[in-house]
Amino acid sequence: MSIKEIVFISGKGGTGKTTMTSSFIPRFENLVIADCDVDAPDLDILLKPQILTTEDFIATTKAVINSDKCLNCGKCISFCNFNAIEAGDKTPIIKESHCEGCKTCTLVCKPNAIEIKPYKTGVIYKSTTDYGSMIHARLTPGEEVSGRLVSEVRKRAKLTAENNNNEIIIIDGPPGIACNVISAITGSSLAIIVTEPTVSGFHDLVRVNDTANKLRVKCAVIINKFGLSDRYTKEIEDYCERNSISILGKVSLNKEILRSVNKLEIPNINNHDMVNKIKEIIYN
Repeated sequence: MSIKEIVFISGKGGTGKTTMTSSFIPRFENLVIADCDVDAPDLDILLKPQILTTEDFIATTKAVINSDKCLNCGKCISFCNFNAIEAGDKTPIIKESHCEGCKTCTLVCKPNAIEIKPYKTGVIYKSTTDYGSMIHARLTPGEEVSGRLVSEVRKRAKLTAENNNNEIIIIDGPPGIACNVISAITGSSLAIIVTEPTVSGFHDLVRVNDTANKLRVKCAVIINKFGLSDRYTKEIEDYCERNSISILGKVSLNKEILRSVNKLEIPNINNHDMVNKIKEIIYN
């Protein structure tokens, strides 16, 4: 069985990507849900998952000073190229947010008082929801390994789908075009770009579509907040026509959607035709 991965992305934050993702989840059956927006995950706010397991994500290393061995000579401070070590009262202090785990400090420490140890950079959750299993994660603020954490979430979501004979994985991807986005869409069945008819919305639609093209990932578009600008709606439509990108539909910004989100509920968006178009794309 070929598992289909549908990834919702956006070139910029604030287009309504996660809200849109949540509205499609109840329309599919036999699925696994993955929140790959690990820097700022919030799909759980609307899905209210029940966490089954929690696991630390270890993706980097940091220096640790053994105070019993340290002579407080200050050599590690002098040789650190990242300004990650500063003077303390009894021993130097490691600034974890600056430490790259490069091991230079261990080489200049004569009493061998410094060790490089694995460092927790995030948390991975396996949960259950009313709609299926959910794999999600949260990156430790300031860490720079979001791409690796996204890959791990996708890997576990696919393993869950294989074990449960699920046919579809719906992924809430990160915004932008950085490595975390590349990790989220590479090899997926379809990337759905949620855009908005604004200057920045159109600009970032082009950027993220170019990124997907380089990775040979098929894209489709949803125009959210339809009605904000006729001019930029036309710009988006013309761009999609020139580049043979399917526009799944347009969603107007209305009070019912806002009320649902304010109540922490999945909005009831009329997206049945869009679901049929998605299925037609991924199964043909």
